[in-house]
This record gives sequence, C-alpha cells and structure tokens, in this order.
Amino acid sequence: MSFNSREYEWSDITVIAGGIDLLTIRAVKCKKKVEQEPIYAKGGEPYAIQKGNSSYEGELELLKSGFDALEDAAGGDITTARFDILVSYGNPANGDVIRTNKILNISVGESEEAAKQGDKFMPVTLPFLATGFKKNV
Repeated sequence: MSFNSREYEWSDITVIAGGIDLLTIRAVKCKKKVEQEPIYAKGGEPYAIQKGNSSYEGELELLKSGFDALEDAAGGDITTARFDILVSYGNPANGDVIRTNKILNISVGESEEAAKQGDKFMPVTLPFLATGFKKNV
C-alpha cells in the first residue's frame, strides 16, 4: 500500500475571487458557525444540545496592487460587490488531486489601507460575510 503524507503548502493554493486569479493573495480564511444552545429538562444538567442558524465569515489578505485590481473589477467599491471565491488546493506536478472549495456570495463590509515607514509592501485585509461554503465542488 502506498501512503502519501505530503500536506498542502501555501504554494499549492490558488484563490479566484469574482473570476480573478488573486496572484497577490497573502491569506484566506473562512469559517462556518452554527448556533448551539443547551436544552434543559429535569435536573440541572443539559438534556440535549439544539442547533440553530448557520453563518459564514472570513477574510482575504491581499497586497495593495491586487486589492486595487479586485476593487476595479467590482466597479470601484469593493463593499458594494457580491461574488464567489474558489479556493483550490493541490499541485498536479506533485501528483496531487486538486480539491476546490467554494465560498458563496461574499460581501465585504469594510476595507482599510495603511502603511508606515519602513514597510516593503502594503497588505490589505478584507473581512467578509458569505451565504455558504461548499466543499470539493
């Protein structure tokens, strides 16, 4: 039996947002949260745990030039755009099977640009909300 213990490296990740390959991507993060609440009945210990609504949030970190390109593609204001993000993992040259996850209908609520003396580049972090997350599409 052959066993491959190779893990994905940052160089194995491709991120496409709104149809644009984000070459200046520095980080991507998405998480799903599900409301949970303990349900109490007889006694003082929880009887069960009830689940409620799901929510999705995350963030992109881009270099300034990539942020500018994405914002231009969004019509000049990233906070008014809605788009999907594809995150692909794997490198076929290493024999990997590509796995792609899709973050649905993201909405960026804020963007901040900042630089200080001595910086060699300017990262821009974009926190977002999404309507869903599909694995292995």
